[in-house]
Amino acid sequence: MRFTLEEIESAQRTVGAAMPPTPQYAWPLLTQRLGATVWAKHENHTPAGAFKIRGGLTYFETLAREQPEVRHAISATRGNHGQSVGFAARRHGLTATIVVPHGNSLEKNAAMRALGVQLVEHGEDFQAAAEHAAMLAERDGMHRVPSFHRELVRGVSTAYVEFFSALKSNPPDVLFVPIGLGSGFAAAAAARAHCCVSTRLIGVVSAHATAYRDSFRAGRPVESPVSTRLADGMACRTPVPESVEVILREADDVITVTDDEVAEAMRILFSDTHNVAEGAGAAALAGALQQQERWRGKTVGICVSGGNVDSEMFAGVLGRSGVRS
Repeated sequence: MRFTLEEIESAQRTVGAAMPPTPQYAWPLLTQRLGATVWAKHENHTPAGAFKIRGGLTYFETLAREQPEVRHAISATRGNHGQSVGFAARRHGLTATIVVPHGNSLEKNAAMRALGVQLVEHGEDFQAAAEHAAMLAERDGMHRVPSFHRELVRGVSTAYVEFFSALKSNPPDVLFVPIGLGSGFAAAAAARAHCCVSTRLIGVVSAHATAYRDSFRAGRPVESPVSTRLADGMACRTPVPESVEVILREADDVITVTDDEVAEAMRILFSDTHNVAEGAGAAALAGALQQQERWRGKTVGICVSGGNVDSEMFAGVLGRSGVRS
């Protein structure tokens, strides 16, 4: 998935009108811990606490321009995509309905409602919520916002353009990118091409939701059951074919991290940087820790893709054990 110079610059203007660039820091304690220079891109610092907001902004800007008759949008989410839809829809005066599975994060649900979203709970996982959203869109004539779309990727690519541009004199040898439905990974690949860097891209999925790792190995979309309780942002059962195509073409590898590894990465991010990360937001660091020996002495990039973790869950993660030194 490639974008022209004008498409990227237009996305930067659209995103920049709503939020400033997020920072990237080389945290000394992380560098010491991994034995490599570690640059963290802090997408947990956006106005919605996650990278998804960027894609919503470009998607709705294009929607308002090309389909001005649309007044009501609907989508499905585990939280961050829904906040993105709610944030962008409100900027354009549209109504937004979001379908979430039962048992979804209470604090993410509250954040969506605070943005004016009409929340519907349905099903036991994201796939069931997405299917219900599709039915409601058809029944009630609402515009359905997909979870993976070229316009979403275009917006998210601005995060990685910021990252690679800031480090253009010494781009990372590798960048670890968490994969939920794949918009973040596709955006990183698009930004890598735009910035003309040779950084390797390693996708990170939950070991308890391996659809994209299995698809990468099989060379085609493969469904996989979901059992992760911590990394809800990566709880994908059915991969998106277009996303799989990008990953097959652009990924150096796709690796899995367990909930225990993710929890440890969450603790380390808090200990070493005093940043709060949700499960998916800590997955890139979990992957870097897992491959620590491979990249020792190199420059490593990680994306802290979101910080929207329920306080009770985060307290439990912090209380499980001390951080290894």
